[in-house]
Parts: sequence; C-alpha cells; structure tokens
Amino acid sequence: MQKKQIFNPFLPLNEYIPDGEPHIFGDRVYLYGSHDKEGGYTFCMQDYVVYSAPVDDLSDWRYEGVSYRANQDPIFPRLKYMYAPDVVRGNDGRYYLYYCMGGDYGQGGYHNPISVAVSDNPAGPFEYLGNVKYADGTVMKKYICFDPAALNDDGVIRIYYGTQYGYEEEEDFLTNGRLDDEVEMFGRTKEEILSYPDSINGAIMVVLEDDMLTVKEEPKHIIPYKVKGTSFEAHPFFEASSMRKVNDKYYFVYSSWQNHELCYAISDYPDRDFIFGGTIVSNGDVGLDGRSEADKLNMTGTTHGSIININNQWYVFFHRLTHKSDYSRQACAEKIYIENDGSIKQVEITSCGLNDGPLRGRGTYPAVIACNLTNGHMPHGSNCIYPIPFPNVTNLGEDRFIGEIEDGTLIGYKYFDFNNLKSVGILARFENDENRVIYDGPIRIDERGTGDTASAHFMNDKENDIKVCYFDIKINPDGDILGKIYMEDMGESLSWNLFETDADIPDGVHALYLIYHGSQKAQLKEVILK
Repeated sequence: MQKKQIFNPFLPLNEYIPDGEPHIFGDRVYLYGSHDKEGGYTFCMQDYVVYSAPVDDLSDWRYEGVSYRANQDPIFPRLKYMYAPDVVRGNDGRYYLYYCMGGDYGQGGYHNPISVAVSDNPAGPFEYLGNVKYADGTVMKKYICFDPAALNDDGVIRIYYGTQYGYEEEEDFLTNGRLDDEVEMFGRTKEEILSYPDSINGAIMVVLEDDMLTVKEEPKHIIPYKVKGTSFEAHPFFEASSMRKVNDKYYFVYSSWQNHELCYAISDYPDRDFIFGGTIVSNGDVGLDGRSEADKLNMTGTTHGSIININNQWYVFFHRLTHKSDYSRQACAEKIYIENDGSIKQVEITSCGLNDGPLRGRGTYPAVIACNLTNGHMPHGSNCIYPIPFPNVTNLGEDRFIGEIEDGTLIGYKYFDFNNLKSVGILARFENDENRVIYDGPIRIDERGTGDTASAHFMNDKENDIKVCYFDIKINPDGDILGKIYMEDMGESLSWNLFETDADIPDGVHALYLIYHGSQKAQLKEVILK
C-alpha cells in the first residue's frame, strides 16, 4: 500500500541518477545507475550510490549510501568516471557490479575492458574484483566494451554490451575518414578494426563462468550490425544494452540512434533472432501518437534504462535532462503494459510516474516535476551543454526551479485528480541578472546536438509589446483558457512571490498546463492547488 504520493523524478530533487537498472532482491527494488553532478560539465562525475524501496511501497525510496568509488578501480585517475553499471546476483549468492571507465565527455570510454566489483549486500559497498578476462588471464576487449548489462539466466551468466555507429555501412568507409574516426574513438588500430568480419560495432553478448570474470563462451553479436533491410533499420541500436526475460522470451532494451528513446526487441533466444518490437518511451514523447522530433515536448538527449515487473505491474525506468545539458540527468519511471502478443505500446511521460494513480488535485507541488517543458523549438542534446537560452530545470543552491521561461513557454503536468478546485497559484519571480543561473563551466556541443541560437531567441523577441505578464491555465494545450495568473514586479529579485487566481477546472483527471505570456522572462518554483 502506497503511503504517500510520489512523482517524477522520484528520487530527491538534488539527486541525479541516470542509466537506471532496477532489480528486485529480496523484498526490495534496488536502483543502480550512473551518478551525475547537479549542474556538472560532463557525464557521471560522482561515485555510485544506491537507492532502494520496498516492493509494496514505491513511494518510500531509501538512500543506501555510496556503493562504489571510482578510485577503487586501478585505471583511476587516468580515467576518472564510472559509466552505466548493472548488478546481478551470482550463483554463489553474492552481488556483482559491472561497469566501464571513461573521461570527460566519454572520451576514452570505448578503449577499456569491463570492470567487475563484488559485495555480499545488494546495496554494497562493493570491492574491486577484476576485469572480464579469458581463462589464460588475458583481459577481454573483444568488440567495444561499453554499457555492460548483466543477466543470470537460470544459472547462466550473460553480459550484454557494445555501441554502434553506422560508419561501416557507408560505401566509401575505407576512404571517407570514418575509419580514422573509429581508430580515435575506439582506441584500436585500423588493422584490428578491419579484422572483424561482422564489425567491431554492435550489440554483443558474452557468457561468463561462475567466477563472474572468466569468458566461457566467445562474445558474439546478438543482432545484425548492418541494419538496412532489417526490422531495426528505422531504430538501430546505439548503446545502453539491457536484457530482461519475460515469460520465456528475451527482451533486449536499448537506446537507438535517435538518442532520446528506449526501444525493445524480442527473441526466443538470448543471443540471436531478435526482432524489433518498438519504442517504449521517449524523453520528448517523440513518436507518441505520431509526434515529430520537431514537436518534442522537452529538450531531448541521451537515454538509458530498463523494464521491471513489481507486484504484477510493469514499469520502464529512464531519465530526463535538466540544466540545458546531458550531464544532469534524473531518474524517472512510467507504468507500461505488455500485451498478450508480447508487444509494448509507447507510453507518454508524466508527472505521476510510480504513483498509484494521478496526483491529488490539491496541495503544493515543486514546479520542476513538469513532464512537458517547451518553447516550441527545444534543442536535442546528445553529449552537449548549451549556452543558448531556453526553458529548463535548474538550481541556485538549494533553490530548484524552472528558469528562462519566455513568451510562449508551455509547462505541463500530467495528471491531477481535480475535485472542486477553487484556485491555482504559483510561487514565481521575474528573471534578471541577479537571479538568473549563469553557467561558467566548459561548453560542449556534440555534432549530433541541435540548437539554433537564432531560433532560440525567437520567442524572446516576439510580442515585446506584452507589458503585462501572465500564465494561461489550461487542461488541454489547444483548449479553452480556464484562468489567468498575472504576475507583477514585487521588488526583491531574489524573493519568491505568490501569485494566484480563481480557476474553472472541471472535476476529474486532467493535465494542467501553464502557458506563459510576457516580454520579461520568469522563473517558477512551486504550483499551488487549492
């Protein structure tokens, strides 16, 4: 029985755990993942921590502490960061952590073997054990060791890993410079890269001995590298391998080249014959009901996660982006449904997440639980941090809020159960040089990122004659205006001020949208429903 409400993101608002791999051990569900720094300048800047919750109360997440430190790996400090881990229970009853090391922006993250640590407790602390290796002690680095996922398949230990770029499908791959790109990215010679008859890229599986380190069966592709003409052509594998066994079927969950969606493929076998199934979730709701990438409902970017059945309800765990970057990602989850034919329909991202149902249509809520945040032309991240202005979840110290709200910004919350609602209020302030967030770290824009500085200023320059600033209240973005919350300058730029209005919201379960109008930018900290 859920004891309290919970929303997305479901961990404390100052916590940033992306790449989530949830597992049930005993009567608790444990969340393993990378660990970003709030407002950090690159991926995974902090040591691993673990959170867990009782399987019968997903509102009660407990901090289990630091589970493993980067400096425990012998490769530290040459590479300082630990990426996308997974944990599996071995046949000896102990818990094994699989991870890879990398540097700033992932540099060097494709060069190294898979590292392993072990603990007697699912929450750790873990101790370094070694690298995945061959029986003769040679470190295993076949294909690209990246984003390892682990499965104890009825006593068979399977590790899934890999990354995939499409360069080798280009007809002029050997002469267009892409081979040199792979040499630099993968830290391998041209000769080694070309020695793979089936490509060094791709989704890979290796079977380990019971010691959880030694290769038992040689690594192999589980899906074809060449996607043209296959079911994967529109959604090729990129990274973020995760495997689940569901009713004797194997579900391979991964991040596609689109880089904002978690997809799945199904097979009767753990190592072959996978058929593309579909998209489970996109952190911009791209693809949902035909939504185009241009109409995404958030800044999109890297994603990684998996699915799990908790008390007969399936969930997908994934992450959202904050701070205008891919480097401050927060754990989210949504209910999903596996149909009788094994398919999973794409689910929308909501503010409810792990809650038993819609949120109560009464009370005070952090503004940053918005599941939709868009000015109509949000960028795509992909290993980026942007200097251009656009609405975003951010922080100043312990203040966490939505900043850079400009004319036309839509802020959406799904869903509330309204009953005789009288008013909607906000805790907000105007944004100025004294209270705006100024990022002073390194700026990086990846070639896959999209962010047009000119278009990012379009809404800011539009309708500058709007002297009165206000939020329209709606339950449908294209529907009727059910109230207006007017803002006025209250003097102190660092003070949060309460603005509220009567609202004619009908009883029932509805979304809540706040759509801003004004020539002056605003910041939003809380939404108050009375």
